[in-house]
Amino acid sequence: MKIALLGYGKMGKTIEQIALQKGHEIVLIVDENTKNYDITLADVAIDFSIPTVAFTNISNCFNNNIPVVSGTTGWLDKFNEAIELCNKKKSGFIYASNFSLGVNIFFELNEYLAKMMSNLSQYQISMEEIHHTQKLDEPSGTAITLAEGIIKHTNKNNWSLNVTNNENELPIVAKRIAGVPGTHSIEYKSNVDTIDIKHTAHNRDGFALGAVIAAEWLVGKTGVFTMKDVLGLK
Repeated sequence: MKIALLGYGKMGKTIEQIALQKGHEIVLIVDENTKNYDITLADVAIDFSIPTVAFTNISNCFNNNIPVVSGTTGWLDKFNEAIELCNKKKSGFIYASNFSLGVNIFFELNEYLAKMMSNLSQYQISMEEIHHTQKLDEPSGTAITLAEGIIKHTNKNNWSLNVTNNENELPIVAKRIAGVPGTHSIEYKSNVDTIDIKHTAHNRDGFALGAVIAAEWLVGKTGVFTMKDVLGLK
């Protein structure tokens, strides 16, 4: 499989290593200094760029019928436009806030627990996420996905960052600590007990491996998919 890397930061470099280990070829690396390039050299593009260029990168792929796996956060105000363009050009697209296989299983566990707890009003729900100090967005895209899964099944109607005075909001505490790849914890606390679920990433390899697996799965397919499709969780 011939892969184009859109973005060559820490994640891009880790994806490169994993892809090469799996026998794939990196035919193109696009970073902020790359001006002109031929995306059609690739079978698939993996986008871990920055919010200001993600939509442009993704659109260029769709316009050239190159499927895209994207993990860039902070550009989702244009997400619906990306989906429309993908469908119009009959290309393929997978977006995920987190490609880790373990995290995607955690997403499912989170929703299942939220359904179980939905009628137990004595429990107060909260979330904490911890990432490295280079993490630009706050809260993380993963935390937002987890929050949306809880909101879907409980009386919460929104989330708030760090503090809330509204019982209908889910509070998310975001911390930035050097050297932490990513930890997400969800707590249901009552006067008599506490239920916690947590996912802890030990390094970036899990995110990168999931993105490469998603790219392998996407090649040759048309449409907009999620990691649920990749993992057969639907």
